Amino acid sequence: MKIQINTDDNINQAEAHPEQTEATIRDILDRFSDQVTRVEVHLSDENSNKKFGTADMRCLLEARLEGLQPVAVTDEAASVEQAVEGAARKMRRSLDSIIGKRQTH
Repeated sequence: MKIQINTDDNINQAEAHPEQTEATIRDILDRFSDQVTRVEVHLSDENSNKKFGTADMRCLLEARLEGLQPVAVTDEAASVEQAVEGAARKMRRSLDSIIGKRQTH
């Protein structure tokens, strides 16, 4: 499973913590590593650096599965780490549902 991390102009690579982001995604989605070929991570600061908010960091995850359409989920939180973990957990639930339905047919 390849993981690609993208950030908007308001988040630099150091703030994205690429090693920690990748480790979090691998830990949470590990059981799907056979079916998922790539995960794209898009990190953005919804309020930019001009405003402060409680949930202004956004993480969009897009997982590419063999033989299926890509699956996308988003999560917003106060920090990049929280947004990544929230999105990864949402992705795990989505993949459980999609792969479970596929296996029963």
